[in-house]
Amino acid sequence: MERAELMAVLRATGCLERRGGYFFLRDPQSKPIGNVEAVGAMRVDGSGLASGDVNLGWLGVATGGTSGQVKWARHDEQTLTAAVRGFGAHFQMERVNAVDVLPPFHVSGLMARVRCAATGGDHLPWAWKQLEAGDVPGLPAAADGWVISLVPTQLQRLLRWPALVAWLRGFRLILLGGGPVWPTLAEAAARAELRIALSYGMTETAAMVTALLPEAFLAGERSNGRALPHAAVRVDEDGLLRVAGASLFRGYFPEAWVAREFVTEDFGQIDARGQVWVHGRRDTVIITGGKKVLPAEVEAALLASGELSDVVVLGVRDVEWGEVVVAFYPIEPGREPDLGRAVVGLAAYQRPKRWQGLAVWPRNVHGKVNRAALREQWEGT
Repeated sequence: MERAELMAVLRATGCLERRGGYFFLRDPQSKPIGNVEAVGAMRVDGSGLASGDVNLGWLGVATGGTSGQVKWARHDEQTLTAAVRGFGAHFQMERVNAVDVLPPFHVSGLMARVRCAATGGDHLPWAWKQLEAGDVPGLPAAADGWVISLVPTQLQRLLRWPALVAWLRGFRLILLGGGPVWPTLAEAAARAELRIALSYGMTETAAMVTALLPEAFLAGERSNGRALPHAAVRVDEDGLLRVAGASLFRGYFPEAWVAREFVTEDFGQIDARGQVWVHGRRDTVIITGGKKVLPAEVEAALLASGELSDVVVLGVRDVEWGEVVVAFYPIEPGREPDLGRAVVGLAAYQRPKRWQGLAVWPRNVHGKVNRAALREQWEGT
């Protein structure tokens, strides 16, 4: 994809903001980017990118919103095109046609647009609220079929309605990422015969770098799949996933580099078949009474119980335990969860010591729960 073609895609989003020679995809509801003069005096790590170079990493894509600390990952037509090529080769698709319910300033929404434009496919934006209410777009016949990207909580909501499940069966690919997929959700999707592709990626890698083929999902596989052709994934001595490849970002504004490998905050493993399994983030690990608790594992177990429609697990400071496990869940009219039943299967040290039901569930436009807002709310009580 040439720069002019990418710029046309970016301008069409209505979210592009220019600062000097750089561009940023900004949520229209957020504060303006402000003065970015600092990019003119960037720190360079000696890998060859000149200070203030606007030819590499000229596009800032926001990352880190659920933690409350937004950073701007630097991308350009080279990194995004590499991701598109890897996607097409992995799924054997020459043309990508996408129904897009994610905002363009989020990397998944951005890449849906870029994949379609780069391959000559159709891009059909659709409001999530419309879809959730049962208002679905018709999907014209397409040689390579249609693709949609969802986060797990969105899929959970759509699975409640038979008409929406029938509509989802019409997709060649349902890309599922942005958070852990709990077993009962995966099994419900498989029973519905949905062509799910469990994936793993982030803003820094221009979206997915691993993905499970839907045939493997329907056959019972539940890993995050193999690395896409443009990427390489390994596990380091600390158990963290490291990613290399042509789609890697050029740094966080105002810094600049040409990264050869990116150390993620995600624990994982790679089995003998080359399948990647993601276990949770290092920066969310809870140490309670000397025991290590991965929130993603606890959340998956609580959701699998069927007692909670959603849940977020955090560690909060405690004089006796160092940290204690706290579970937040949405309060729903006419539904009273059995919290005792919800924790069956968890070890004693993994079970939440405190519970907090919330009438207002702080979800952002990407469909993810704002963990920073939950922590602030807890600390303010």
